Amino acid sequence: MSADRDLKSVASLPSSIDAEWVRRAYAGKLLPAQQRHLFSDVHWGFPTRTVRCSGVVQALPQAGTRLSDFPIQSRGVDYDLPDYLSRNCVVGLMVLQHGRVVLESYEQGADATTPWISMSLAKSVSTTLVGAAIRDGCIGNVAEPLTRYLPELRNSAYASVSIRELLQMTSGVRWDDTHTDPSSQRRRMLELQIEQQPGTILRYLASLPRAADPGSVWNYSTGETHVVGALVRAATGAWLADYLSEKIWSRAGMQSEATWWLESPGGLEVAGSGISATLRDYARFGSFLMQESVAGGEQVLPQGWVREATSPRHIAGKRLDYGYMWWPVAAADGSFDDGAFSGRGIFGQFIYVNPRQQVVIAVLSARSKPKWAEAIIDNDFFNSTVAALR
Repeated sequence: MSADRDLKSVASLPSSIDAEWVRRAYAGKLLPAQQRHLFSDVHWGFPTRTVRCSGVVQALPQAGTRLSDFPIQSRGVDYDLPDYLSRNCVVGLMVLQHGRVVLESYEQGADATTPWISMSLAKSVSTTLVGAAIRDGCIGNVAEPLTRYLPELRNSAYASVSIRELLQMTSGVRWDDTHTDPSSQRRRMLELQIEQQPGTILRYLASLPRAADPGSVWNYSTGETHVVGALVRAATGAWLADYLSEKIWSRAGMQSEATWWLESPGGLEVAGSGISATLRDYARFGSFLMQESVAGGEQVLPQGWVREATSPRHIAGKRLDYGYMWWPVAAADGSFDDGAFSGRGIFGQFIYVNPRQQVVIAVLSARSKPKWAEAIIDNDFFNSTVAALR
């Protein structure tokens, strides 16, 4: 009976989100209805800042020919579109080709107006704002030392790190990004976010030891992205949500306002997570990048920035399939000839962009665990979709 009562308690939906719910979410311990409730809640109990749009909406016209189903090959198994939607716990899927909608699907009660948490898609948005700051002349270039803009890090392990090394997560600063481990640095950062005290996350990052020389080792780190947020704030003098609105959201035809978590009331955005937006606006963000980062008729990012930020590179003589917090996506034949890339977040959030084939795919999901819960590899789905559109 005790176990039964515990299950009923776990299965219930709260009237407001508390810290324990947030911890259980990161640990992968929520049931499907709870996840659906939480992932569409823009706050999670945290203060937010609004990313405003202009009211001038980029139309997403319907394509003459729509995708209804197509074969998907993954891990040597044949699947179809219903398999991907159901087995990968997808709640929203949009496919654009040449700016036209060839597929739009919503599940589990979601619709075109539902805001959905981006998780680490926010990392890719944050590094894009660094490109905008370079275009605006607020940052010189990615070879500059980080401490030129954040002198408070001069006595930390970030002291000799360049902006480029920060963007590609090769700072060498020690970090464990395991969401499900309460003792990891990622979970410690979450606890600091829950405490909602200004500046504590950056001070925590400044206290971390060095594990390798800058530029020598890649290590995925949400902490790095919080430093990116502090960099954008210091260089531009603007809050990230306001800068995103000014440079992209209000120019690229977003239909709805977005929101972004804050580390404390009125404080810095949590740059590595916490953007909530609609499926269509995530797809519009992908279209903005595919259109050579032109929004409202104006170049927003430096020429060649998108290619630089999304291409594989070599670290210590080894190829790294990671850019400036974007993931290059190889085609089915292993080549990168299409220039395809994706932003991705835990629990199955994606923006995929294929410039050569003029395809954008946005995926919103509610998977059971932060990572490795997918039945069908998402890159296989993207490649199968591109193949079907050919």
